Amino acid sequence: FTSFLHLPGTSEEVAPPVQQCFMVPKKEINVVSDMAKWKRSQAYADYMGFILTLNEGVRGKKLTCEYKVSEPIEKLVALLNTLDRWIDETPPVDQPSRFGNKAFRTWYAKLDQEAEKLVSAVIPKHLADAAPEVAVYLKESVGNSTRIDYGTGHEAAFAAFLCCLCKIGVLRVDDQMAIVFKVFNRYLEVMRKLQKTYRMEPAGSQGVWGLDDFQFLPFIWGSSQLIDHPSLEPRHFVDEKVVNENHKDFMFLECILFITEMKTGPFAEHSNQLWNISAVPSWSKVNQGLIRMYKAECLEKFPVIQHFKFGSLLPIQPVTS
Repeated sequence: FTSFLHLPGTSEEVAPPVQQCFMVPKKEINVVSDMAKWKRSQAYADYMGFILTLNEGVRGKKLTCEYKVSEPIEKLVALLNTLDRWIDETPPVDQPSRFGNKAFRTWYAKLDQEAEKLVSAVIPKHLADAAPEVAVYLKESVGNSTRIDYGTGHEAAFAAFLCCLCKIGVLRVDDQMAIVFKVFNRYLEVMRKLQKTYRMEPAGSQGVWGLDDFQFLPFIWGSSQLIDHPSLEPRHFVDEKVVNENHKDFMFLECILFITEMKTGPFAEHSNQLWNISAVPSWSKVNQGLIRMYKAECLEKFPVIQHFKFGSLLPIQPVTS
C-alpha cells in the first residue's frame, strides 16, 4: 500500500533504485483472458494503492484548505496550464458533424510532439531517462485522437502518470493533498475544456447506466472529502442550491455542476446512477461503494484496460511482495 510512497513518520526518503532501467510502456492486455494477468500485476497493486492512499489523504478536507505545495506540484500545474493555452490557440473548425471536432487532432499532435519535453521540465536532471516512459502516460491521458473521445481509461492514464512520478520520487507522501486538489483538479478543468471545446464523445460510455460520461476518480476522492461533513449528506448533492454554494470546496459537487451544465432534463433521467447514490445514507458508504464500482466497471473491464500500457514503473509482472 505504501510501497512507493514512503511511510509517513520515517525520516529517510526512499531513494529510487540507482540502476533503474526505464522503458517505453507498451500494451500487454490483448485478449480478454489477459485480464487475469492485469489483476495479479504489480501495476494493478501499485495503481490501486495509489488511488486508495490519496483517498485517505483527502478525507474530510476541502479543496480550499491549506496544504503544502512543492516545486514539482507547481511545475505540474504549469504543464497543465500549457495544455490549456494550446486549446485557446487551436479553435474548433467548421465541420458538418456536431461531435468530435477535428481540431482536437491538431491539439493532440502538439502534445504528442512536446510531451517528453514537458515531462522533462517536471523531473530532476538525474532522472532524465525516465521522461520517455512517464510521458507515455501523459499522452494517453487526454483522449483518443483518432476517435476524438475521452473516458475513464484516459483518466486512469493520468493517475498512472502521477503514480509514476511518485515511484521515481518526484512526488512525495506530503504532496498527497496537492496531488488531488491542485494537480488532479487542474487536470479535470483542462479535460472539461477539451470535452466542451472539441465536443468529444464519451469513450466506452454505458449511457445512462454509467456513473458519468467522462470521469470517475473525482467522485471517489470527492466523496472522501465529504466524509463526516457536519451538514452535507449524499441526498443534498441533487439540490441545485447546495451545489452552487459548495462546489468550490468539494470535487464531487464540481462534477455534479459540470453534468448539469452539459445535460438537459431531469437529473434522475440523465444521471440515474448518481441519482441512486444520492439515496445512500452516508458519505463513507458512498465512498466504499464507488471504490468497488470503480474496480468492477473500469479496472476490470477489458475495453477500458486493453489500452493500458506497462513499463518498468508499472510492470505487468505479478506482485512480488
